[in-house]
Amino acid sequence: MGFNQSVDVIVIGAGAAGMMCAAQAGQRGRRVVLVDHAEKRAEKIRISGGGRCNFTNLNVSAANFLSSNPHFCRSALARYTPQDFIALVQRHGIRYHEKTLGQLFCDESSAQIIEMLERECADGQVHWAQPARVLDVAHEAAAGYRVRTDRGEFDAPSLVIATGGLSIPKIGATDFGYRIAHQFDIPVVTPRPALVPLTLDRATLDALAPLAGVAFTVEARCGDGRFREQALVTHKGLSGPAILQISSYWQAACAAGHPEPVVLDLFAGDDADAWLDAHANSNALPGNLLAERLPRRFARAWAQLQGAERALAQMSERERQALAQALSHWALTPSGTQGFAKAEVTLGGVDTRALSSKTMAATARPGLYFIGEVVDVTGHLGGYNFQWAWASGHAAAQAL
Repeated sequence: MGFNQSVDVIVIGAGAAGMMCAAQAGQRGRRVVLVDHAEKRAEKIRISGGGRCNFTNLNVSAANFLSSNPHFCRSALARYTPQDFIALVQRHGIRYHEKTLGQLFCDESSAQIIEMLERECADGQVHWAQPARVLDVAHEAAAGYRVRTDRGEFDAPSLVIATGGLSIPKIGATDFGYRIAHQFDIPVVTPRPALVPLTLDRATLDALAPLAGVAFTVEARCGDGRFREQALVTHKGLSGPAILQISSYWQAACAAGHPEPVVLDLFAGDDADAWLDAHANSNALPGNLLAERLPRRFARAWAQLQGAERALAQMSERERQALAQALSHWALTPSGTQGFAKAEVTLGGVDTRALSSKTMAATARPGLYFIGEVVDVTGHLGGYNFQWAWASGHAAAQAL
């Protein structure tokens, strides 16, 4: 495609949402150009799931997503379900398997999902402008949206922004989508890192950092979030699935102006009181006794951090109750996160109250659409964010 081309749809961003939208719109007979600044396509798909792409989850519902407008995602998710995407994967002969908690992964490689989307785009006769740097975007009454790139200019009545959030800047993440929203007077909920490792205060870190690499099962809680999965000690604080999950809720609480501690139940729902009562006559130190339930090095460091350095038999009932409370309700106030460089997704984004939940179009800017991670809809860990990409891309495509 050359310079100064008029098409029906311009999609900026060739990631999961952008490719899905372009393919679907093209297959509906729309003339589509897909613009992206990166040399390689869909790098976030490529690196996801350890290179096998956790492409959806069997248990998707609106409850698996955070947003300042929590009901917004329902419409798109209901109209393009995990089963719809699974049918697409099966049609392309991609073998997959289920891991824990409904997560679906490719048997072989995430490259298969990228190739599938490229074939779908080819079926829709989508034209590519990649790599192409967008120089400016304008709206003109006669031409609609005009996108000027270093590969030429494109005019279309419809413009779809699918440029993602700020997570993982090393593979090309930028604030482009938010800048376009601001340009057209569409509000943006302040972006924050989500599904991200948490950092801890110096005193806690000094006690735990030597244990970097030690993992254990917890129930992590913050706000409405509750996740029973693995936590992992790092040199800077805590990570692992339970921590990544709860980080989104901690960030949401911070954004709302009422930060809460992250609470870890080290017994993961079991009764710590009853367990300690059963060992009330033990001459073992708490750190040694807890090694029955937790990794030994962590158990000892944690007990020391709590000042629990006398044998249980020497503790009063009140001291044992306090220890049980600490075990089931270890409250930590993170000092922060490891930032967008380590975040899997972005919390916040284009304010969904300015968008149609049915079409993803900006209600005050006809023909302008926002889909995928750039929007203020953030999924849990485990394939949910990809399902949002597929569903939001599909929703926009049906309206183009």
